[in-house]
Amino acid sequence: MTIRTRFAPSPTGFLHIGGARTALYNWLFARQHKGKFLLRVEDTDEERSSDDSVSQILSSMKWLGLEADEKPIFQSSRKELYKKYIIDLLSSDKAYKCFCSKEELENSRIEQKSKGLKPRFCDKCRDGSHQGLDDNYVVRFRNPQAGTTKFLDSVKGKIEIKNSELDDLIIQRSDGTPTYNFVVVIDDNEMRITHVIRGDDHINNTPKQINIMQAFGFKVPEYAHLPMIMGDDGTRLSKRHGAGSVLEYRDKGFLSRGLLNYLARLGWSHGDEEIFSIEDLISNFSLSRVNQSSACFDHKKLLWVNQHWLNKIPVEDVAILLEPYLARLGMEKSHKDYLPHIVNTMKARSSTLVEMSEKSKFIFKRPISYEEKAQDKFFDNNILDIFNNTMNALLDLKIWSDESIQEVVKLVSENMGLKLIFVAQPIRIAMTGNVISPGIGETLFLIGKEESIERLRNIISYLNKKS
Repeated sequence: MTIRTRFAPSPTGFLHIGGARTALYNWLFARQHKGKFLLRVEDTDEERSSDDSVSQILSSMKWLGLEADEKPIFQSSRKELYKKYIIDLLSSDKAYKCFCSKEELENSRIEQKSKGLKPRFCDKCRDGSHQGLDDNYVVRFRNPQAGTTKFLDSVKGKIEIKNSELDDLIIQRSDGTPTYNFVVVIDDNEMRITHVIRGDDHINNTPKQINIMQAFGFKVPEYAHLPMIMGDDGTRLSKRHGAGSVLEYRDKGFLSRGLLNYLARLGWSHGDEEIFSIEDLISNFSLSRVNQSSACFDHKKLLWVNQHWLNKIPVEDVAILLEPYLARLGMEKSHKDYLPHIVNTMKARSSTLVEMSEKSKFIFKRPISYEEKAQDKFFDNNILDIFNNTMNALLDLKIWSDESIQEVVKLVSENMGLKLIFVAQPIRIAMTGNVISPGIGETLFLIGKEESIERLRNIISYLNKKS
């Protein structure tokens, strides 16, 4: 048997963290068993579904590297197929037309409640004695009234529910459109899905779907219901916890492998290990190791994992990824050769590509002002001599490197009888406008020789005008 899993998002919004984790677990399970991972777009809700959401979901899956092995299936294009199966159930008396009005349904609910019963569907139409207008009915599945529905969940364990607790659920609305629980059954069978891995908010739907499958004689897939992801306040994860869509994480400078690594560990464990490559995840992933309890989203930990991957993957690869973020800041094309050097310098100081690009702005933009507090602390009567001596030494420098620049600054400080900090910090202020940057040698190297000297000339001119 070929393992076949599916991810089935509704295109009523963007792909968020919870959905991305579900897609990842399905993809990993299929890859581990050399099976197939499929994508089904559940767009039967035409009013809420949008082409923009579909595009965002597909783009998110592509960025994460979780693309489907077969062409995506859209439920909106399968209406005739669903109608055929509805007719099959009606003709075999495993479904029936229900003509009850809203008033009748409400009165039935009130009556059951007054008798201390759990409100259920109105069963007046179950035996066919209650009739109504031929064009004003819903179709209900004739759910078994006796016995139980059982299934072994790969995460939750054995689950059993009495059929008497289940309604004769509506499988076709009065406008002729099929309902979620019905089309899911048809699609999972048509797509030959062997394992349904989804959020545990669907667990109450599973017995209903199993009964429909059995009515058709379909093979029931294995189920694994994943616990929800919670925010730090114990409520279901949402935007108010700082969790955004997958593409928002991309735009904020997260690496896809960093996000995937974090999502994999968000409810699944493999000893005390935290860092996993995609290959590691495929080898080690197991549904039996998925936690039964909810996972808590930790943004700080996500940053930590992402920083690990920024430092681990090849510098050249990070440089390619960094380029569009620097482009937002107006990076000049002539600086492209410096991208690997920028990454090497900034990767240990950054958790995301956005942070790396922001911390690199000084390389491409001259300071338009100089921090007053920094001037008060480091500018004294020697300041013009410091800048002139440094500029002259840099002009004579034959090899432009971190080490050679650092040596120049050291020699200037020694020749002037000053501590290194009282030379390095003024130079840093000249380069960046403040005292925050990498090592002084790294800073000037990244800025480049001509630009570094020009910035020294600028601050000398500034000080002369100021005096």
